[in-house]
Amino acid sequence: MNTDKLLVKPGSKVKLSGRDPGATHGYDKAKATQELQKHKARMDELQEVLFAEKKHALLIVLQAMDAGGKDGTIRNVMTGMNPQGCTVTSFKAPSAEELSHDFLWRVHKAVPGKGHVGVFNRSHYEDVLIVRVHKLVPKSVWSERYGQIATFERLVDENACKIIKFFLHISKDEQKKRLEERIADPTKWWKVNPVDLEEHKRWDEYMAAYEDALSKCSTEQAPWYIIPANRKWFRNVAIAQIVVETLEAMKMHYPKPEFDPAKTAIE
Repeated sequence: MNTDKLLVKPGSKVKLSGRDPGATHGYDKAKATQELQKHKARMDELQEVLFAEKKHALLIVLQAMDAGGKDGTIRNVMTGMNPQGCTVTSFKAPSAEELSHDFLWRVHKAVPGKGHVGVFNRSHYEDVLIVRVHKLVPKSVWSERYGQIATFERLVDENACKIIKFFLHISKDEQKKRLEERIADPTKWWKVNPVDLEEHKRWDEYMAAYEDALSKCSTEQAPWYIIPANRKWFRNVAIAQIVVETLEAMKMHYPKPEFDPAKTAIE
């Protein structure tokens, strides 16, 4: 797969209506399933080198509309990671303490240290998405945050933590279908929040907010990828391949031992 086709090129203007959420880029489910297993095996190998070398970190940011597949991505793709070196952080509504600081304060604390992988299930981008749509702060405040986010992500990158960001792009009809399936399935009632049903009505406002976030905050240091996510199996293989490509680009190596293995004997 040519993952460059999923990349938001820095400086480009995103129109989500021109991105097909049902695209599969020549894959079918069987091929995607086979390649996903290959990528997960490679991910496991690379994560071990990352953990051993302790020169780099990786931050994976997942953003989507409700029912867009963030949890499913973590469950189906990130199982290729060793839990010892991978942390998932879910950003909910900020606490009183978090609100007393700048909006990036709680985010910076969750950035993974060298040797580790961090996954953000929602992220600092909520402060230019839900905050914007619901007018929780004035436009003069949230409009400044794009530059602040870009500066923050550059700082993280320059301190050896690579950031890759995924927008899981589903259609409005697909979201409606998934929300209806949750309501019909008693084992998924715990996932249902009436607020999500109201948010569905604000679809166009959210798409406009996402287009600005994707356009203004995709950089060489922290690129955005728009992942067609109507078909979960394609979403999974696309993200897994990009994670593997990102880890491989780090050119990692196991550290050299501080002893001579050839001269070491266990009696």
